[in-house]
Amino acid sequence: MPADANIGTREREILTAIVETFISTGEPVGSRTLARSNREGLSPASIRNVMADLSDAGFLEQPHASAGRVPTTEAYRYYVEQISGNARLAPQEEAKISESLAGITDVQEFMERTSHVLSLISRNVGVTVATSGPRNALEHVYFSRLGDQKVLAVVVTRSGLVRDRVLRLELSQADLDLAARYINENFRGWTMEAMRAELSRRIELERSEYDRLMNSVEQLYKQGALAAEQGSQVVFVEGAANLVAGEQDRERLQQMLQTLEEKEKVIQLLSAYLDVKQEAVRVVIGLDEALPSMRNFVLIGAPAHAGNEVMGSLAVIGPTRLDYQHTITAVSYIARLFDKILNESE
Repeated sequence: MPADANIGTREREILTAIVETFISTGEPVGSRTLARSNREGLSPASIRNVMADLSDAGFLEQPHASAGRVPTTEAYRYYVEQISGNARLAPQEEAKISESLAGITDVQEFMERTSHVLSLISRNVGVTVATSGPRNALEHVYFSRLGDQKVLAVVVTRSGLVRDRVLRLELSQADLDLAARYINENFRGWTMEAMRAELSRRIELERSEYDRLMNSVEQLYKQGALAAEQGSQVVFVEGAANLVAGEQDRERLQQMLQTLEEKEKVIQLLSAYLDVKQEAVRVVIGLDEALPSMRNFVLIGAPAHAGNEVMGSLAVIGPTRLDYQHTITAVSYIARLFDKILNESE
């Protein structure tokens, strides 16, 4: 909000009406439209005076000389500050979301489904990032000899995710059992990245003392038995097509879609604006500080906590003309649901 703006009750009500009308219709809002719905019975002339003051304060702009007014970025920011944090989704919508996410025990699966759910309920882009953490840490490994030069390596994480792969190795089942027992006893609860780094160190330090054991571990390690399937941050983007209908500038649309396709940029965007320590949903209007191509867009997001652990983040990205109250409430509800579902799955 402009530092020198002094918004009274009447100005606030009219500004709110303009923002909500523009969000609903997409058309510049005129004084006659507002007069018909004004509870105080103000005349169009009185409303025009207020609109002129709001324009001078930087909250409204007039796209054409004869048109009504449209909200500026500052108007949206002020509007969001006034939204009550006590709103709730309709019971049937809460039930639908809960049903869509029920039965999940894995962080990545929750995030993948959540990006779809956010896209549907906001009619914009749903974005989620799953970050490797304690729940994607090792629970146990299992190695089984399948035949000549074939070994099945199974890795189970604490989130319940099971990864398996067949390796070309010539190791006896006794050697495989010994290696599995060593890894399970020494590295249960470690993230894959930390475990691989420590194993690399131990293979060199302990080779002479445990020559047969470490030789087996080294072969399994080098063949990728303990490699993660994906990077430390997994990105899910759903609903980019929703932007196509509302964007007339084809060049800008192409830039936006390209940005959303580049997962590193999506991670950069969420990392720039979402603080993992925050509890409430954050609304950021104008994303150009992080990515110039997203100047006229909004991010409504929250970190995904499971107890005290931050497992990722979830957000809706859309144009400034979106349903803020509904989207904020939905993001908040899903963030709380994440914590509840993941804790219950332990």
